[in-house]
Order: sequence, then structure tokens, then C-alpha cells
Amino acid sequence: MEKKTLWQFGTREVVYSAIGAALYGVFSWATNFLALPAAGNISLRPAVAIPMFFGIAFGPWVGFLSGFVGNMLGDFLSGYGFWWAWDLGNGLMGLIPGLIAGSITSFKDGKSILLAEVFVIIGALIGMLVPSLLEIPLSGIDINTALIGYFLPAGLSNTINGLILVPILMVAYDAVAARSGR
Repeated sequence: MEKKTLWQFGTREVVYSAIGAALYGVFSWATNFLALPAAGNISLRPAVAIPMFFGIAFGPWVGFLSGFVGNMLGDFLSGYGFWWAWDLGNGLMGLIPGLIAGSITSFKDGKSILLAEVFVIIGALIGMLVPSLLEIPLSGIDINTALIGYFLPAGLSNTINGLILVPILMVAYDAVAARSGR
């Protein structure tokens, strides 16, 4: 695995960001009909693992753009409109796990997977807390609705999806990279 600067953003990262955003947008659209019991348009999205993984594999900018643009695309395809606070939160879900991109030496090593899991938890919780709290001034909701109606279902479901699916993506990516000689 090649060593790179954590915040590097060149042509390669632009391409990975576009791929991550397209995958996240289409796969989130595919499950947006699976509404969670919540105050708003909170849905079950296993696809949240995509920006998390893309951040870990390709850096925080790629993770952020995969989540931010991918959420915009998924919401657009679902007819939800533009919700910048939730796009930001989804971007943070990719950026925060991406902070360990320079520390990962193997995608199948137990220590690397455990580190990724810790950052997936942090990313999912911060990524959903920020827009949930922003709904207070943006939508006029109260703190209980923000925390119980938005943050709890979104944060918990995204954490569980990330904890299960990101290690699977890491091991699969490692196998593909090993076969291609990377």
C-alpha cells in the first residue's frame, strides 16, 4: 500500500470521490423507502458504509465528498429536496473515518479494522449529531425532538450499518488490491 499525504486531493481523489458519491447516492436511494420511526425523513441506509469506507481507503476529502454529494444525489433521486445540514452530516460520516487513512497499513489486519471501527462510531455519531442539532434553528424543533427523533434513530442505525459493513468492505478491498498487485 502506498504512503500518501492525508489531505492530498488530486485527480485520483476526484475520481474516487465521484465513484463514492455515485455509489452512495444510488444505494441510499434504493433504501430510502425503509423509514425508521423518527420525527423526520430518517431511513435505514446500509449504504452509509460507502463514504465511511471511501474515507478510510482514500482519505478524508474523498470520504467527505462521497458522503456530502452522495447524500444530495440520494435525496434528489428520492424527491426529498436539498437539506444542506444532512448533507454536511453525511460528509462528516465519511471525513472522520478518513482521518485514519494514513494509519491503515493493511485492510485485513485486526488492529486496522478495530481502529476503523472506532472511527466509524465517532463519524456516525458526530455526523448525525451535527445536523440533528442544526434542525433546532433551521426547523424550529426542540432539543428532545432533535436528540430523540433525529439523532438517536439516525446515529444508531448508521453506527450499526458501519460497524457491520465497513470491515467487510475493507477485507474485500484488500483481496481485490492483492490480486491486482497493489
